[in-house]
Amino acid sequence: MKLKAGILGATGMVGQRFIELLEGHPYFEVASVMASERSAGKKYNEAAKWYLAGEIPEKIADMEVDLIDVKSVRENKLDLIFSAIPAEIAREAEASFAKEVPLFSNTKTYRMDDDVPLLIGDVNPEHLDMVQKQKKNRNWNGYIVTNPNCTTIAFVIPLKPIMDGFGIDWVNVTSMQALSGAGYDGVPSMAILDNLIPFIGGEEEKVELEPLKILGALSGGKVKNAEFSICASCNRVPVLDGHIVVVVAGLKKKFEVDDVKNALKKYKSEPQKLKLPSAPDPTIVVRDEENRPQPRLDRMVGNGMATTVGRIAKKREGVLRFTCLSHNTIRGAAGASVLNAELAYKKKLL
Repeated sequence: MKLKAGILGATGMVGQRFIELLEGHPYFEVASVMASERSAGKKYNEAAKWYLAGEIPEKIADMEVDLIDVKSVRENKLDLIFSAIPAEIAREAEASFAKEVPLFSNTKTYRMDDDVPLLIGDVNPEHLDMVQKQKKNRNWNGYIVTNPNCTTIAFVIPLKPIMDGFGIDWVNVTSMQALSGAGYDGVPSMAILDNLIPFIGGEEEKVELEPLKILGALSGGKVKNAEFSICASCNRVPVLDGHIVVVVAGLKKKFEVDDVKNALKKYKSEPQKLKLPSAPDPTIVVRDEENRPQPRLDRMVGNGMATTVGRIAKKREGVLRFTCLSHNTIRGAAGASVLNAELAYKKKLL
């Protein structure tokens, strides 16, 4: 029998990705779609403007939208929650649900809390063990697991095998981020057409801090952050989906380009070994062409869950440069939360 899932913020772009990814899922089924008072009480197809390719799944289209209220857990007998709500309401709302059932969040609010996993299922799966201490600390029946910012996910996945194999002293990243990362109404067309915007509010701070927790070591139920510096420059570009990040990293060990390529190609983690439904295999696709990856050509590799890496170069002794691409609303948002929930399911935490 499938577990019953609720989606908070179900009418927004990431909420719609949750609906899309959970359609026909072998472990989970959508039993409640929740949104604000503006949408609650309406049928989903009346409340939501569907932004994705294709049609709204038939079952969801006729489903009545529930108000974001923990009563929905009991009324719909929910087993878990996926959250895509704005950060300004998440602190109270997500906690109210996590007191009852496990919650997998795409929102930034709880990411840096000491007892909350900041989880990329195929980078730091062992951090999921933090939920046991979290439940005890907070006296909750459930727990919160967060996934990181969509840009963080894009470059931390390839950084993991590089860190494991060669060590890291410092990292500089420059992102070129798709419009969907700001939501459907996030960037006016007159602002972005024929343009690039070299600022995304709050983004650089997240990109500089989150990887250190993700790549840190878990000890005694807490994470000791990785000890290297990150400098980020984040830019919005006129691309619909797919974040590109150019990474320049100082490595501790000597390397050759082929060594790095082999480490990336061979990289697998627990989700791949468990053959989780959303786990990309290969996790990382390496391209040798001088002009790849490109969003339009590479964002849907691995059903949008794989990370594509190209332009790998040794710039000087100890300095590596590469370009990586990740689908920001699939791998970088809803898909990351779904993969985290699949891992929790296999670890018998659901």
